[in-house]
Amino acid sequence: MQVTFTVNGQPASIDVAPNTLLVQALREHLRLTGTHVGCDTAQCGACTVLLDGAAVKSCNLLAAQADGAEITTIEGLAAADGTLHPMQAAFKDCHGLQCGFCTPGMVLSAIDLCRRHPQADEAEIREQLEGNLCRCTGYQNIVRAVQQGRDAMAKA
Repeated sequence: MQVTFTVNGQPASIDVAPNTLLVQALREHLRLTGTHVGCDTAQCGACTVLLDGAAVKSCNLLAAQADGAEITTIEGLAAADGTLHPMQAAFKDCHGLQCGFCTPGMVLSAIDLCRRHPQADEAEIREQLEGNLCRCTGYQNIVRAVQQGRDAMAKA
């Protein structure tokens, strides 16, 4: 079946089997490998992308369900000149990553969190990120990064 959407601001049309997951379409058909496959059960959040601005776990969504949608992956956040999105910069500045496997999904989830809850305090940030697992950090620096990214996004 033919699926058409906008990915990182660019139109994309791919031919996929009806049971193709969005994460597979992004990684295997469009070669956007920043979206990671972690658990295949929508538990870890490594596959999180923005679908029409909302964070979704792409391992739990068929590519056909995204037909006509606007998708943003980690590759689509930085500006054309390489300037990092404020949330990416915050994760870098606050050392909100270690191995980096969870980082793309964590960053995209954090962007959605900050758009929906612009006044989120530490407790709410922790609660809102419960669907994203990091096996390396104690989440302290991730929470700091989300707070800094939120503040930078508000100024932009």
